[in-house]
Amino acid sequence: MMRVPRLLVMATVMLIAASTLGQDGWKVLDDGRFSWKASGPLIDVGPGKTAPDPHVSVKDPTFVFHDGRWHLFATLRMKSGKVDIEYLNFSDWSEANSAPRHLLAMHDQYYCAPQVFYFTPHRKWYLVYQLADKTRKPPFGPCFSTTENLADPKSWTRPRPMVANAPENPRWLDFWVICDDQKAHLFYTSLDGHMWRRETRKADFPFGWSEPHLAIRGDIFEASHTYKLKGRRQYLTIVEAQADRRRYYKAYLADRLEGPWTGLADTLAKPFAAHGNVQQQAEWTTNISHGELVRAGVDESMEVDPANLRFVFQGASDAEYRGQGYGGIPWRLGMLESRRQDSS
Repeated sequence: MMRVPRLLVMATVMLIAASTLGQDGWKVLDDGRFSWKASGPLIDVGPGKTAPDPHVSVKDPTFVFHDGRWHLFATLRMKSGKVDIEYLNFSDWSEANSAPRHLLAMHDQYYCAPQVFYFTPHRKWYLVYQLADKTRKPPFGPCFSTTENLADPKSWTRPRPMVANAPENPRWLDFWVICDDQKAHLFYTSLDGHMWRRETRKADFPFGWSEPHLAIRGDIFEASHTYKLKGRRQYLTIVEAQADRRRYYKAYLADRLEGPWTGLADTLAKPFAAHGNVQQQAEWTTNISHGELVRAGVDESMEVDPANLRFVFQGASDAEYRGQGYGGIPWRLGMLESRRQDSS
């Protein structure tokens, strides 16, 4: 009997396993039946609990994996009501809570909800966020900063507004940029069941935005994030919704960033991520709120791998979420990993 070399057997097993994961990734995009297991809290409000202006919550995470480290930016809310963006980097998520924290302190007024990515044509890192500046009209809207050194929190440029043709009643928030080959697209929501899209030539980014186009109308709320699906000519949008006095996420698919968008997991009974389809070893959150998928790269294409879905989100229990005003909710960050790839 001919003996098969051990290395060949191992390689075959690994190939079959990878193929199975890939098929499972495609399947969840076809049937929309997501299932997750949650970590415990990975990032707490930090040592600022005992500061003169105590830290209340850490929320709205955005991050990339670059040069062997995770680089994470998040909104930090303090007891006084002051809101800033903080930065930390670490080699493994198990080390995240003990990583040094740096306030960006780029502005003395309200700014939050960042998105970080590398814009290849400019060879620069971009941080896009919402900012309220009373010296501008309208005072609220999307701004950006850039750096060539992601690891230096002091290197970011001062905020600059992105959109000159802002709506007269600027009830818009949670701005998100994604690019195709020719255009940059800016998505946001307006707290009234609408998600909007603007576009500009990629050569004109970060300026030159069109008038808004309605992207999705439905029972949605805020924190929409849109991604290119690796290995598939399709895009995925996830967006936060509210039901049963909790936060959860819905999902939609489209063949083009211009839409139309089709519901994939867009009800509480069949959600993208909600309390009902998230397994926790020790329950700490009933809310799956403002989060970001782990990307397959760092650039403006915002690509994610459906065979390796992970979702970093802000969480809070019912008592924490319902027991006080929104500014007092002690949001913490955790991670969801798809159980479709791990049936345990």
